Amino acid sequence: MEHSYFFITMIYLAAAVIFIPLARKLGLGSVLGYLLAGMVIGPSMLGFIGQEGQDIMHFAEFGVVMMLFLIGLELEPALLWNMRAPILGLGGLQVLITTAVITGGALLLGQPLNASLALGMTLSLSSTAIVLQSLKEKGILSSSAGQSSFSVLLFQDIAVIPMLAIFPLLAGVSSTHTDDGHTLRDNLPAWGQTLMVLGAVVVIIVAGRYLIKPLLRIVARARVRELFTAFALLLVVSISVLMSLVGLSPALGAFLGGVVLANSEYRHELESDVEPFKGLLLGLFFIAVGASIDFKLVLSMPWVIIGLVAALMAIKAIILLTLGKVFRISIEQNLLFGVALSQVGEFAFVLLSFTNQYNILPQATVSIMTAVVAISMAFTPLLMMLYERVIQPRFNVADKNTRQPDEIHLQEKHPVIIAGFGRFGNIVGRFLRVNGIKATILDLDSDRVDALQNLGVKVYYGDASRHDLLEAAGAADAKIIIIAMDTVEQTLEVVKVVRKHFPHLQMLVKAENIPDTYELMDLGVLHIYRETLDTSLRMGADALNMLGIRAYHAHRIASTFRKQEDKALKGLSAIRNDKKLYINTVKERIEELEKLMANDKITRWNSPAQGWDESSLINEANEDQ
Repeated sequence: MEHSYFFITMIYLAAAVIFIPLARKLGLGSVLGYLLAGMVIGPSMLGFIGQEGQDIMHFAEFGVVMMLFLIGLELEPALLWNMRAPILGLGGLQVLITTAVITGGALLLGQPLNASLALGMTLSLSSTAIVLQSLKEKGILSSSAGQSSFSVLLFQDIAVIPMLAIFPLLAGVSSTHTDDGHTLRDNLPAWGQTLMVLGAVVVIIVAGRYLIKPLLRIVARARVRELFTAFALLLVVSISVLMSLVGLSPALGAFLGGVVLANSEYRHELESDVEPFKGLLLGLFFIAVGASIDFKLVLSMPWVIIGLVAALMAIKAIILLTLGKVFRISIEQNLLFGVALSQVGEFAFVLLSFTNQYNILPQATVSIMTAVVAISMAFTPLLMMLYERVIQPRFNVADKNTRQPDEIHLQEKHPVIIAGFGRFGNIVGRFLRVNGIKATILDLDSDRVDALQNLGVKVYYGDASRHDLLEAAGAADAKIIIIAMDTVEQTLEVVKVVRKHFPHLQMLVKAENIPDTYELMDLGVLHIYRETLDTSLRMGADALNMLGIRAYHAHRIASTFRKQEDKALKGLSAIRNDKKLYINTVKERIEELEKLMANDKITRWNSPAQGWDESSLINEANEDQ
């Protein structure tokens, strides 16, 4: 049944609105939500969209184009040079080894050499869109596994360029190009097509450096925001058209264009203008991928397709885990690295279409491999959720048993213990150190411990929630313990152990947000420090000072706000489970705080002599008691 594009648009948007919140509430992530939405509305299930879904797929692929353009904008040539070791080493070896292994497997299954090599290159790639989106959502893109994944994905994106140049050579002179469209490469010999690919890359680099940058300056001088947005879209679309004319993937051209413009002074404007379009179209791409899964084909040969998916993801995971071990990624991070990149990527759809166009693979094989690729992409968020909820907790226990806590010598015990030396604990520790206060530092992240020890910082590996380890760290004689663990679960465990075995220790505890603060209050913690509160108030005070308010008064206002905030939280903690009462009380506290701050402004700002004098500081200290 044919539907209008308005109807199709309504179905896509409704599916996204329904499935994305549901998937996120279930902890599945937005990517899997998009994929599930596509599966449900696709021709194989409810059938709200039919063959026209293929047209939507072509349009949705523009989301991948924009994503790679933005990735390219983030990659300054200097950054690429600094990352050359992981990109070329880890990424290069992953592509080469995976290609070789899959090519060998395809040969054993009876495929000809050119088809086997095409499959090897196609299936060696992973999904930049799914992996980066999933890692970013979980907040682990900056971890060693996240950075290693980013390096491999970056090399894969670059490697597609020579792959597309090699495909015409694999086709051979006897093949016939059956592309429905017309490109500048049509009727050229294989070597001519390869030169055309390389020439297009050179054109993008040269034009980006000597043509686009001057045009950006001209558009910027017009000072019309809509014009700059239009130019940003025109730039991406133009690159896509150019790459399509020479029969290349538009996404690769966009990536190169982004890299060329990474040093431009207009980089951030381009990012902000393209980002909203990228997010919407990328979601549409994931829905289209889910809708493209041919369940009739899968059901007609379920064990073959599922077996291929399982074998392929297992092979890629084993190769990734081996390379991770060679490059000295810790076991826990290496497991995440292997799971995250074990699928096949969105560029496989492009490469598979090329194999069909050049008669490298028969249509039946292309259909099967398309289903395999889509299912592997759909499995990835599930595998990452499985790793996070099942594998990682068990591994953490095993890791604690395999690596023994570092031995703490008696002469190295200090009156302060710091449990957790991430970004928060690190700043506290350095502040105490420059003021002559030494601390015994414990951390459970083995990678971080090793890195800090290499820098000469004395950090001990160990779980601060263990009574015996705190005893060894001198908790019985210490005065203060600063708890700055990475997760609220770890923080609560340490607090419970300290309360039970070392009640004399004063606990200064980091909290990430208000719910964490409430849980700590329930445990009787008196000194709680929300991670962003003081920094936010300091920024607000600086803003007041820049607006003409004296520094002393700005400081007083921020101090008053913080005291009232802490006071309000203590009362709100007791009623937080009564939603209606909680909301009404919060509204009342907001009004009270606004009145208090207004009165404070009238009484204090009218006294021009008051400032950083001795008596006012004494009064302020007395108010803090």
